Amino acid sequence: MKKYIVLIFFCLLIFGCEKDDICIEDTTPNLIIRFYDKDNMTEKKLVSNLTVWITGKTDSLYQNQTIDSIAIPLDLNLNSISYNFKSNSNIDAIDFNYTRNDIFVSRSCGYKTVFENLNANSTSNNWINTIIINNETINNETAAHISIYH
Repeated sequence: MKKYIVLIFFCLLIFGCEKDDICIEDTTPNLIIRFYDKDNMTEKKLVSNLTVWITGKTDSLYQNQTIDSIAIPLDLNLNSISYNFKSNSNIDAIDFNYTRNDIFVSRSCGYKTVFENLNANSTSNNWINTIIINNETINNETAAHISIYH
C-alpha cells in the first residue's frame, strides 16, 4: 500500500508541474530615431545637449545628452503622440501619427503592438531641418525608423 501512495504522490508531483513561462520574444518596439548632418546626408551627427520629453509631461526621456540616436516609446492607447526635442536652447515639437495593431505573441509575452502608417510632422523648425521616415511600420528595433537632419 505504501508503494502505491508513494507512486501516486510521485505522479502528482511530476504531472502537476507547469512549464515556466518566460517571455524571450520581441515585445512592443520603440521608435528608433537617428540624427544626421543636413549638409552631408550620409553622415551621422551628434545632437548637443539633447533633451526629449512628451508634450504636456514634465519627465524627460533623455536629459542633456550628446548622442546620435534615440529610442522613444509610442502611445499604446492612442494613434498619436507629440514629443519635444530640445538641443541647447532650441526646441522643436514633432507629432507622430500611426495606427496600432495588437498581435498575440504567446501566453508568456501576451500581446505586442505593431505601429503602422507612421507619419511625422514638425510644428517648428528651430534646429531640425528635415524629417525622413525610413520605415512606416515599427515592428522591431533593428534599424532606424526615422532620420532627422540638423
